Amino acid sequence: MDRNELNQYKNIWVYAEQRQGKLTPVVIELLGEGRKLADVRGVKLNAILLGQDMDELAKELISYGAETVYVADDALLKNYTTDAYTKVIVDAVHEIKPEIVLVGATHIGRDLAPRIASRLNTGLTADCTKLEIDPEDGKIKQTRPAFGGNIMATIICPDNRPQMSTVRPGVMDKAAKDDSRTGEVVKLNIDLKESDIRTKVLEIVKSANEKVSLTDANIIVSGGKGLGTPDGFKLIAELAEALGGVVGSSRAAVDAGWIDRSHQVGQTGVTVKPNLYVACGISGAIQHLAGMEDSEFIVAINKDAQAPIFDVADLGVVGDLHKIMPILIDKVRALKAEKANM
Repeated sequence: MDRNELNQYKNIWVYAEQRQGKLTPVVIELLGEGRKLADVRGVKLNAILLGQDMDELAKELISYGAETVYVADDALLKNYTTDAYTKVIVDAVHEIKPEIVLVGATHIGRDLAPRIASRLNTGLTADCTKLEIDPEDGKIKQTRPAFGGNIMATIICPDNRPQMSTVRPGVMDKAAKDDSRTGEVVKLNIDLKESDIRTKVLEIVKSANEKVSLTDANIIVSGGKGLGTPDGFKLIAELAEALGGVVGSSRAAVDAGWIDRSHQVGQTGVTVKPNLYVACGISGAIQHLAGMEDSEFIVAINKDAQAPIFDVADLGVVGDLHKIMPILIDKVRALKAEKANM
């Protein structure tokens, strides 16, 4: 694009991913980060929302800071399909010309964003963990881990628009909700036919794995290969239940087949920021630390006093976790029972 074409693009868009009428948590994070970028850039923070009967969700997006919400409301958009969502968003980008488009790096976002970028002939930086505006020329600087997390690469898109990023869930701070905020809802005139969609959603089946919501959890208890055997996760589950948290895992335990991949915390799993993260039998490889080191309080239990996990832990316990964890579980349960009887 030449300079005149680039200058036609303005404002920041957040793709407001919704599933069955509910915003995914990463959307709130993108609005929080998008607000910072928009303020630095001196532009508006807007959202694009697709689905059916989206009026209430549009209001919710405004309460989280979206100044304008572009809504594509149609029965053909009720459930996500790659063809329909790609076409509608690409058409909207051609018409309205946002400068930056942010998409959550969810399963849907990772499917949708590259197709949009390809059709728009623009660049896409995937799995970003940091975004900032270059003070010299106003471009967005997109940072992501590379080479197994050993380096951080910062990428720009100087010659095409929009600039597009997918952002890992759990990395950015969520926007604060304020129901008194006002904004504009713009209904898009969409050109979409059933023949544009090559697939049809017959049924949505939720697996048990979807019940694991690491990104939303306030307390996570994770286990690694230091558990010794898959049975070690029974202790992890007991402690998680006693604390009112959920079960996480290192990549090593997942690769060993000890637990489902939906529990994996780390660079190739889920990035989390709970209030409490308990790492049991996890050495603390760079890949794992990248996914949990921003937790508010970290407890590490490991028999190796030199394990890297202790470098980020607020509280470290060196010893045999099979002896320590049963004591810890009993103490937590006793405290809860005492509090319940007060």
